Amino acid sequence: MRLNEEERAMLAGELGIGAKLAISHQISVGEFFGAQDFVPITQAHIMADTESLGQAGVMWLEKLAEGDGGRCRVRVPTITDPRGTDFSKSDILGQADWMLHLERRAIDAFVKLGVSMTDTCINYQTVLSATRGEHVAFGDTGVVIYSNSVNGALSNFEGGPSALAAGLTGRTPRYGFHLPEQRQSTLRIRVDWTPRTLNEWGALGGVVGRLAGNYWQVPVLEGIDAAPGSDALKHFGAAMASFGSIALYHIVGITPEAARLEDVNVHNLSVSHRIGKQDLDALQASYAQQDKVDVVVFSAPQLSLYELRSIAELSQGRRFKVPLLAITSPQVKPDADRFGYTETIEAAGGTVMSGMCFYQSYAREISEAKGWKYLATNSAKLVNILGGYGYVPRLASMEACVAAAEEGRLT
Repeated sequence: MRLNEEERAMLAGELGIGAKLAISHQISVGEFFGAQDFVPITQAHIMADTESLGQAGVMWLEKLAEGDGGRCRVRVPTITDPRGTDFSKSDILGQADWMLHLERRAIDAFVKLGVSMTDTCINYQTVLSATRGEHVAFGDTGVVIYSNSVNGALSNFEGGPSALAAGLTGRTPRYGFHLPEQRQSTLRIRVDWTPRTLNEWGALGGVVGRLAGNYWQVPVLEGIDAAPGSDALKHFGAAMASFGSIALYHIVGITPEAARLEDVNVHNLSVSHRIGKQDLDALQASYAQQDKVDVVVFSAPQLSLYELRSIAELSQGRRFKVPLLAITSPQVKPDADRFGYTETIEAAGGTVMSGMCFYQSYAREISEAKGWKYLATNSAKLVNILGGYGYVPRLASMEACVAAAEEGRLT
C-alpha cells in the first residue's frame, strides 16, 4: 500500500506503539483486500460487547490502553456498540457476576483509550448521523447498512480490531464500499407489495438478504410505493445484513444514491427477482412453530423514542404474564423516562433496558438461567440470530407481541 508521510511515521513507531500496532493491522487488512492506499475517516464505531471480546479480548484492550505510558488514545471520535448488560437491570436477566466484572474491565480500557461509551447500535438516530460522501469506519452491521444506504456515507463492515485501529489512526484502507464502483447495483429486484409494519419491513429485508446472499452484492429495489420512515429502514437494513451480510442497498427514488434507476444500474441489469406479500408471509410463517411465549423482546436494533412510545400506548391497561423487555439506547432512555413511556411499560410488568442488545448479552446463558425458550419479537434480525442460542423465536407485529406478553401465547 502507498503510505503518506504521517502513515510512514506511524508504522515506524514515531507516533507511539498504539498507532504502530493499529496501522500494521490495517496494512494487513488493506493488502488482503487489494487496497492501494488509505482514506481519512471522520468517525469510528466499535463492536464492544464482552461476549464477543471474551477474556482474551479484554486483556488485549487493557494492554493497549496501557501503551505509550497510558497515552494511547483515538485520533477521531470513536463510539461503541451496545454493551453486554444494563448494570441496573442485570438481575432481571440472571447474568453472573463474572459477566459484569468483564464488562467493567472493558469499559475502563475503552475509556482510557478515549473511546466514548455510547453503547448504541442506532447512532444514526441518536448520536451523529454520517452524511453523504463521509468516509467512516463502522462495525455494527445494522449501522453500516443504514449509514451506507440511507445516509450515503461510505463504510465497510469493520471488525472490532479494525474499527479500533481506524479510531487510533484516523483512516481506513480504501477498498470495498469506499470505492464508487463497488457501490453500483449488482442485483435488481421488483417489490410488488410495500410493507406497512416494522416486522414486515424486517421480513422484506430478510427475503432480499437471502436472495442476495453475500457481502459484495448490492441490491436495488423498485416498486416501493411509499417513503418508509427511519424505523422501517432500520429494521429493513438490519434484517438484510443479518440474513445476507449485505452492507449497501438502493431503493429507487428513496435512497440518496438512487434518485433514478440508471444512477446505480450502470450494468443495465434486468429484474432478476420479484417479491410479493406471499414471500414476506412465508418468511414469517417459517418461524411460527408454537403458540407458547416465555418472553417478549423488543431489541436488535435498539428502540427509537417513537417505538417506545408505541409500546407504551399498547401497554396501557394491560398486565403482563410473561416478561416484556424493551431495549433502547442510553441517549433515548432519559427521554423515555421524561415522557412517561418507561413508567407506563413497567407499570404493566415490562422492563425498559438501556445500553445493551439482547443477543449480545449472553443470550444462551440467560435462557438457561431464566428458563426462557419460546420468544416473541417484531425484529426479523433477532429471530434470525436467536435460533443459534437455543431459542424458538416467533416474528410478529408489535401489537401481537405486546398482546402475547399479556396472554402468555401468540395467536
